[in-house]
Amino acid sequence: MKKILLGSSFVFFAVFLFAQTTKEKIKVTDLLNIKAINGVTLNNDGSKTAFTVTSIETDAENKGEYKYVNQIYVVPTDGSSSPKQLTTTKDGSSQAAWSPDGKQIAFVRIAEGKPQIFLLSMDGGEAIQLTKYKYGAGSPKWTSDGKRIIFSSNISLKDLLKDSVLNPKKEIPKWPYEKPGFDKNENLKTNSAKADADGNIEEIRAYLENNEKEKKAKVLTKLQFQEESTTSNEINFNHFFIVDTKQNANPVELTHGFYRYNSIDFTPDGKQLIISGDIDSTEHPDRSLENEIFIADADGNNLHLLLGANGKRYGSPSLSPSGKWLAFQSGLTSFVDVPVLNIMPLNGSSKDIITINLDRNKGNLIWSSDEKYLYTSAQSNGGAPIYKINLQTKKVERLSDYDFGVNSFDLKNNTIVYSKTEASNPFELFVADAEMKNAKRISSFNFDWLQSKQLSSPEKHSFTNNKGLTVEYWVMKPINYESGKKYPLLLDIHGGPSAMWGPGENSMWHEFQYFCAKGYGVVYCNPRGSGGYGAEFLRANINDWGTGPTSDVIAALDKTVAEGWADTSKLVVSGGSYAGYLVSWIVGHDHRFKAACSQRGVYDLNTFFGEGNAWRLVPNYFGGYPWEEKAKAILQRESPISYVENITTPYIIFHGENDLRTGTIQGEMLYKSLKVLGRPVEYVRHPGATHEITRSGNNRQRIDQMLRTYEFFERWLNK
Repeated sequence: MKKILLGSSFVFFAVFLFAQTTKEKIKVTDLLNIKAINGVTLNNDGSKTAFTVTSIETDAENKGEYKYVNQIYVVPTDGSSSPKQLTTTKDGSSQAAWSPDGKQIAFVRIAEGKPQIFLLSMDGGEAIQLTKYKYGAGSPKWTSDGKRIIFSSNISLKDLLKDSVLNPKKEIPKWPYEKPGFDKNENLKTNSAKADADGNIEEIRAYLENNEKEKKAKVLTKLQFQEESTTSNEINFNHFFIVDTKQNANPVELTHGFYRYNSIDFTPDGKQLIISGDIDSTEHPDRSLENEIFIADADGNNLHLLLGANGKRYGSPSLSPSGKWLAFQSGLTSFVDVPVLNIMPLNGSSKDIITINLDRNKGNLIWSSDEKYLYTSAQSNGGAPIYKINLQTKKVERLSDYDFGVNSFDLKNNTIVYSKTEASNPFELFVADAEMKNAKRISSFNFDWLQSKQLSSPEKHSFTNNKGLTVEYWVMKPINYESGKKYPLLLDIHGGPSAMWGPGENSMWHEFQYFCAKGYGVVYCNPRGSGGYGAEFLRANINDWGTGPTSDVIAALDKTVAEGWADTSKLVVSGGSYAGYLVSWIVGHDHRFKAACSQRGVYDLNTFFGEGNAWRLVPNYFGGYPWEEKAKAILQRESPISYVENITTPYIIFHGENDLRTGTIQGEMLYKSLKVLGRPVEYVRHPGATHEITRSGNNRQRIDQMLRTYEFFERWLNK
């Protein structure tokens, strides 16, 4: 009998192994199959959840192209039925918001070229367009009585100056517009002169203004003139409005002036508003980095400062259900900072602020209905867990593991619904109780097609670096790995530098699996300066972008090589943005790699300060500007271009043609320098691409970049 059982077990194992090895490997075009889940929102009783699914579909109007399409779905949280698609228009829909009685959903759709708010009855029928606001409408939020909706709208300075409803007194900003040679913003007043190139000075100015309007000239006077893909002197303001939930109702402005507002919400009694924004009448909006929290009457008038201070940012205000407590985050205006979570009585003062010890970058703040707990998600240790804060004890409890990430979640009563990323699935929807127990998957957007795929699972490791910090890293073995064989090994590095990678981070899911499918091992780590490990770890690379982080990622590589399965003659390295910087630094100091790839990187910190819209990284990390003596030597020491003569590794460099976050001159400088030196280098520019090419860019270009990287590596690994 024992022999029969043993034989049965062997047969079962053999069948299981055969089933695994007959599965398909991840292909580069599987990128097009991934569906992303975000915008999770529960109705008031927690019985249903609405959410947005982003799919990649064939673009029927452009042969060979693919487009992103957002659609809204709804599903019962008890899992009694599959998700139902609520919207179907080709331009897509997003930003779902439940009415208080759960009978309607407000959402945003493009109409006549502008985002507008629509209402959809859960009893069926076509969606009804609620707003036709000339500046567009987004971020709908219902009032507690279900009779009105608050929405946001992005309005340009030019429009605000001439709008007779929003600016009836034809006021101009109190802060300096910074047009040199003009006092008191005189240039912003309407010029009624007739345009004439040969006329008087006012007529000449009118002529020049026409040239700007007709795109014959672009005059830049603002500090933050670089956007993501172009330069602009335009200044925009986010304002909030309220509108009755009746067709053809006129929106009423809740926020006013030439200022930017971030969030708004009614107190539960509907008598007041909690507003966050930056209202500074002394500084140009590009220079004022602070943010404040205000309280106002229900119509937006009598705005009073609740929280604010020079050099600080107060944001993410979240009122408890009764309106007694206000949770919020506070931090410095510097980017190298982890905001602090605070709680205070709404009618209290700064003396009553309670600080919660959670040294991570927090996401949404959601209260339990009984106000005993506050929930939040935060990137941490390679994942993005949900945390629960006990308001009485101030104790922080982590409810979910580090081996998966929560992209979006909502809580009602005893139900949590969340979008989950893990090594086996980039996005899926789950439901659990308020303790994150009894979790159940309630969608199959990626689960079904992944059943036919072989996947590599990351193995987590850690070590202590020379600063005494614990550095975590993950190793993914090639698909169909066999003990005793040797494999190429890819060291993949994250950007930021304050990003964080791990099994719970979705942006690299496909790329990691693709290279494992191609027979590579992959190792990645979170070196000093990464997010997800607290303020000390985040600031550990100040004045040290090169040497310290390099020692961390190379240590992770060395420890992986020490496992014995990596072919040390077939090591390659890749990274984008800050990691493009670090790749160039590494190959300028280390020659072990057979080939290297940098994407949209920074290579010269002096020119990056001038051409990149992320230029504030320079003073924040290196303590000064290129012309200051205290910074000159540091910027030269920390710029990879300073070591370009030492680079001999075969190198492929990518940059989006419209990438102004880091600036295109960066890639051109590195490429041209290596070309002059006669080194093996290839430079790829993607027309129209921005810094977001690999995350949300043109899908043919995303595939192109991955394939070119793989092909370049193969070119040199097989020599």
